[in-house]
Amino acid sequence: MMVTMSSSSAVVGVITINIDPVLQLGPLTIHWYGIFYAVAFFVAYQFGVLPLAIRKGIPRAIAEKITVWTIIFGLLGARLYYDVQQPNLGQFVSNPINLIAFWQGGMAFFGAIIAGFITLAVCAWRYRINPWLVLDGGVIFAVIGQPIGRIGNLVNGDILGAQSNSPWATAYAFETPRGSGHCAVLQPGFHCGVAYQPAAAYEALGTIVIGLVLVWLLRRGVRDGLMAIVYVALYAISQLILFEFRKSEPPGPLGLREAQWTAIAALVIVAPALYVLWRRTAARLAAMQVTAHTSPPHPARVQ
Repeated sequence: MMVTMSSSSAVVGVITINIDPVLQLGPLTIHWYGIFYAVAFFVAYQFGVLPLAIRKGIPRAIAEKITVWTIIFGLLGARLYYDVQQPNLGQFVSNPINLIAFWQGGMAFFGAIIAGFITLAVCAWRYRINPWLVLDGGVIFAVIGQPIGRIGNLVNGDILGAQSNSPWATAYAFETPRGSGHCAVLQPGFHCGVAYQPAAAYEALGTIVIGLVLVWLLRRGVRDGLMAIVYVALYAISQLILFEFRKSEPPGPLGLREAQWTAIAALVIVAPALYVLWRRTAARLAAMQVTAHTSPPHPARVQ
């Protein structure tokens, strides 16, 4: 990665990313995108979920199981949500493995949130844990892991804004055995050597801001579940704003992109519904004893 200076007085320089997103180690093909996802999962669990679980008395083994299941279904949900937005959905249906091929890239984070919340609720019921507490753990995992994963998007060049001459704009000019300036990973209509606004970086910064708000709530000792509701509302607002910068996704009805319509639904319907449910159940559920490690519903299944 390097900064290229311009002779134009209006342009200080752009960040040129000349890293091949595909790392070839002998017969192994490794994607930087996948590496950063793996790092994101580890860091989010180790420094987010695990400390909260220990603090709330949830056994480490159960926290690990919930995290693994949520990652699996979160990835599948992100891929499926991406699939349904594609104009060539029929090609995915005709080859069903492509519907769940998250390893090929192409995922939408709202799908991960939806599938993740459902998985967390099921796991909370399975292990007799306050579901609001589990949802809080899920959003902490998200705000820690997502900014790290966005670094992979920056290397990939798959979340881009409009063309820009700003000093922080990103251009792609990496050389690979497939030929100098190979940029096949970029979205259709985007080109090597052209500077674009780094929408992935904006996404990362937006998530960090949300994370700071959640940390503030956590330190204030708010009741379990409030962080999850605040996250849903703030993430929806962030997507309404940030998708105005993303030009790698085509606009839909009324000029809004698919994620923006989902954000409106989350902000107008989902977040208020969660708040009403939280007000009615949080106090009662907070009194639940975490019994998964002493009297699980199916002792033979908890190893």
